[in-house]
Amino acid sequence: MKDDQFDFTIPVLGEAKIQSPIAMSYKRGDTVANYVDDNERILHKIDARLKEDGTAAPYSLDAIEVAGPRDKIYFNPAHVHAAIVTCGGLCPGLNNVIRAVVRCFWYRYGVRRISGIQYGYRGLLPDSPYEPIPLDPDVVDDIQVKGGTILGSSRGSGDRVQDIVDSLERMNVNILVTVGGDGTLRGADEIGEEVQKRGLKIAVIGIPKTIDNDLSFIQSSFGFDTAVTTAVQSVRGAHVEAHDTINGIGLVKVMGRESGFIAAHTALAMSDVNFCLIPENPFDMDGPHGLLEHLRARLLDRGHAVILAAEGAGQELLAESGMVDGSGNKRLMNIGEFLKSRMQEYFADLQMEVNIKYIDPSYIIRSAPANPNDSIYCSRLGAHAVHAAMAGKTRTLISLLNNKFVHVPIRVAVSERNKVNTEGSLWRDVLENTRQPVNMKN
Repeated sequence: MKDDQFDFTIPVLGEAKIQSPIAMSYKRGDTVANYVDDNERILHKIDARLKEDGTAAPYSLDAIEVAGPRDKIYFNPAHVHAAIVTCGGLCPGLNNVIRAVVRCFWYRYGVRRISGIQYGYRGLLPDSPYEPIPLDPDVVDDIQVKGGTILGSSRGSGDRVQDIVDSLERMNVNILVTVGGDGTLRGADEIGEEVQKRGLKIAVIGIPKTIDNDLSFIQSSFGFDTAVTTAVQSVRGAHVEAHDTINGIGLVKVMGRESGFIAAHTALAMSDVNFCLIPENPFDMDGPHGLLEHLRARLLDRGHAVILAAEGAGQELLAESGMVDGSGNKRLMNIGEFLKSRMQEYFADLQMEVNIKYIDPSYIIRSAPANPNDSIYCSRLGAHAVHAAMAGKTRTLISLLNNKFVHVPIRVAVSERNKVNTEGSLWRDVLENTRQPVNMKN
């Protein structure tokens, strides 16, 4: 999609006329924290080219609205009923986000009615057996040190938009904060659209949660840093196991359905990875340039090897399952088990002894508590979501882009996937670190 096709306009419920209870300033240099003006923007792309006269010209002038507290808000805090829901798979930092949202509503705006929706969008269905959980600072105290989400999570049901909006009406919810990935956010945008059709004044705000880091217009997703930190421990173990046996092969599988960011960053963090396999870079198993032949050469040269594979890597080599999960995602075949089996067969035919240790830390990574970097990030995302909602923004998500927190329309963020650019600097650095072939296709 070209830059000029993006519309970064943020929908609003109406004019914000109520003075914010947060005491800030517009004056610079008075040592008082500042409000953010609706006209503050950052460039979508910061790349520039040098012109003949020596001046720099940006490649794109598309600008995105800066997030933060406004001096005028749309909702009267005394009348607000806010709800928060966590959807999809688990991810480090979910509890941190919940805690930040609740504390900002409660302490900064004086909102006293906050509901936690249990088990994703299912908790908003009329036939749901799960009652909302009243939330306050005492309920969320210390949850940031725990993995998972105190609200529970589930996939699917986001397509039952009519039922969900009916429930929001019955509950008199004014603000819905949704925490989830691509499917969750698409559902949130459709909920916001239905709200608009009915003429309701309900703000729908998204906080992007995708451990794969595959949403566009988002510098980094929360939980990603923790995922890499946890994955590194598995790679370290795989390297020790491989190094200390005869022709040892350490094989680690990590998350990454369509985007290999976790694998790529983990490979950079651990120089012990010899082959990093990601969905964006197809490879062959057999033939003179295939993975197996390169692996054999590595073992003959060094006596051990470590392979790190994203779950979506090499799917073209496997038969499709023909099944989908609750979010509508295609169920992937297990690339880790496939690689292990093929390697065993290959080296058995060569009568070459190998010792393969296969590690799949996926659920350990997903359920881990957030590390300090992600904890900080989640706290700021949660607070910015509340500021956006109270100002009457809707159908928008909070993003960190070019080191600035911004508002991005949900419809734009889900318009395309963020993928590892195999011609870019990240993958180039991975290749330099692993010293694997640039291309393992025959």
